[in-house]
Amino acid sequence: MNRVHNFSAGPATLPTEVLEKVQSELLEYRGKGASIIEMSHRSPEYTEINQQATQRLKKILNAGDDWNVLFLTGGASTQFMMIPYNFLNQERTADYINTGSWSSKAIKEAKLFGNVHVPFSSEDQQFTRVPIDSELNLSDDATYLHFTSNNTIFGTQFRTEPDSNGTPLVCDASSDFLSKPIDLDRYGLIYAGAQKNIGPAGVTVVMIRDSFLETIHDRPIPTILKYQTHLQKLFNTPPVFAVYMVGYVLEWIQEKGGIEHFEKANKKKAELLYNTIDSDDFYRGTAEPASRSYMNVPFRLPSEELEALFLKEAGKENLVALKGHRSVGGIRASIYNACDYESVKALTDFMDHFRAKNG
Repeated sequence: MNRVHNFSAGPATLPTEVLEKVQSELLEYRGKGASIIEMSHRSPEYTEINQQATQRLKKILNAGDDWNVLFLTGGASTQFMMIPYNFLNQERTADYINTGSWSSKAIKEAKLFGNVHVPFSSEDQQFTRVPIDSELNLSDDATYLHFTSNNTIFGTQFRTEPDSNGTPLVCDASSDFLSKPIDLDRYGLIYAGAQKNIGPAGVTVVMIRDSFLETIHDRPIPTILKYQTHLQKLFNTPPVFAVYMVGYVLEWIQEKGGIEHFEKANKKKAELLYNTIDSDDFYRGTAEPASRSYMNVPFRLPSEELEALFLKEAGKENLVALKGHRSVGGIRASIYNACDYESVKALTDFMDHFRAKNG
């Protein structure tokens, strides 16, 4: 077996320990004579999996009994629509900070259901930074303040939550969920596509606080798009295998030492990579230094020809999935929780060698 150094932005690398555990249970789950993929989503086995994943997540985040956890489908893109469908109308306004492609998509969807105010946008700066609190021009009576905590394409990240003046925060945390501490008391809702940091593609984690649920309006909403529908019972078949794997990734996070461990580990990896980029002008980071992401590190070389050669040569060294997003080009290394320090060191060693040879 030859495991490569995988820098994919998503679906992303998963912990080897989790993959091995899943492999050992794939044909037969815990002596039941069948794979978990083949069992009913209403079986005792899956009920336990769902409950354990919920409990592990709440324990990792120190979430109280007023927090609800859902495992839904449709990715963050469905939440772009589902959140305003439940919480906005023409008499309400929501604030949406615009710091990248995904927040732009969320804004577009929200405008279909109610009033949207954009208190800050870095679009005219090619989304190279996130705001400081003094730049936020917030509404007086917003129902919620939406932000995207980490921007996979442009490589920017909020170090801490934006100041919302007490308005509940709603966060698309897809690409940095459980990578650093968050102030949970400030949130009404958090959602995250699992395929970056906590599991495989196919499931979206949604956490909703009871007090925020109370602000859902009475607009007629299709049954499957109501949050209460999913809170009351298991309404439709969930992505069983994806939730099963998320449960094991959460267990792995706990065993490693929780969020505090990964905050330190991610900072160490990111600093190694950014120091390599900044050592001279051969490599050029694309995000402003104060806004740089610890999850997604995009950079450029002096020419597109050199970037193509970089990707080709990197592949020969088992350094894969480094091509930048198709909308911006360049190089991008995604270094989520499961990307270990040794992989980043292998990348920076290659970068040093490539620079010496081609600089």
